[in-house]
Amino acid sequence: MQYTDGQLGVLWVAKGLGPGGMERLLVNHARCGDRERFRYHAAYLVDRPNSVIGELEDLGVTCSKLAAHSQLDPRWALELRRLVAGERIDVVHVHSPMVAAVARPALRAMRHRPKLVYTEHNSWDCYGRATRWANALTYPLDDAQIAVSGDAKRSVPKMLARRVEVLTHGIELDSVRGWSEQRAAARAELGVGESTVVITAIANLRFEKAYDVLLAAAAETLAAHDDVVFLGVGHGQLQNDMNDLHARLGLGDRFRFLGFRSDALRILAASDVFTLASRNEGLPVSLMEASALGLPTVATAVGGLVDYVVEGVTGLLVPAESPHALAEAYGGLIVDRERRESMGKHAAEAAAQFDASVAVRRLEAIYAGLV
Repeated sequence: MQYTDGQLGVLWVAKGLGPGGMERLLVNHARCGDRERFRYHAAYLVDRPNSVIGELEDLGVTCSKLAAHSQLDPRWALELRRLVAGERIDVVHVHSPMVAAVARPALRAMRHRPKLVYTEHNSWDCYGRATRWANALTYPLDDAQIAVSGDAKRSVPKMLARRVEVLTHGIELDSVRGWSEQRAAARAELGVGESTVVITAIANLRFEKAYDVLLAAAAETLAAHDDVVFLGVGHGQLQNDMNDLHARLGLGDRFRFLGFRSDALRILAASDVFTLASRNEGLPVSLMEASALGLPTVATAVGGLVDYVVEGVTGLLVPAESPHALAEAYGGLIVDRERRESMGKHAAEAAAQFDASVAVRRLEAIYAGLV
């Protein structure tokens, strides 16, 4: 199944290729991967705005849309089989649980089947019942399984988890750190003074990201502290609902929704604190980026955040669904610049664990080992 030049064909499969964390990991892999040994392709089921398709294609990754009305539409599985055969794919690496549940038996039935790799990007309690059951029933068909955090692995039923390897995925550290040089210019464009404490969330406007909790926490924080601004970077189906809540809380220009930003790293560079109010998480790329830029994190103690935010050292963790706990954590860092900077320094040092090249080398070793 290999090309005559010895390259191995690897196909990444996801539900969509929007601007989310998983998709950013694929872009980072495309940048760091060994292109002499591997040919990379990507396939997806649904179109999403502000996708990373252009970035992937610029990096030499061919992207193919599989026709589907839903994840359970059998037509896309047939197209996937044809794509695998036509492109002589050796390894199919799936990044979505329900997509994996359909793809596994479809690809296993091929005469010259590819090896199957699956990455668990979130914890199982985030999935609907049908997704959990479908994932569980087909899980044994994988040849290798990855979890992005210890929490993601711990969520897998024990009888299925014994082959799951925890692999800290990563970012291009030097590239991210380079954005710090734009701090002053970015703050000037945002109209915030050097003394203003800027607290930034980078997350799409979805239920699990809990912007309703974040807005309530911001209202309490802003009532108690004057020189503070909150920024929210991301888009999503809850935009109108969050705009209405923002208006009811009277947050005005002190909490700004910036929408999707292709230069989200520039906004992070202008910030003093990174935050997530999430109800559940895997391992957010935005956390890695904020750490690399030397920002302390204030976040909820959910998912992979528990594994990578060191309480009192690189950030502060609070219970989910508690605006008051978030506001108290913000307040403590707002009034204590020295503590903010100390946490930021430790976060920058800890960011070494997020080096994308390390994760990519391990994934490519898995691909090659399977074939």
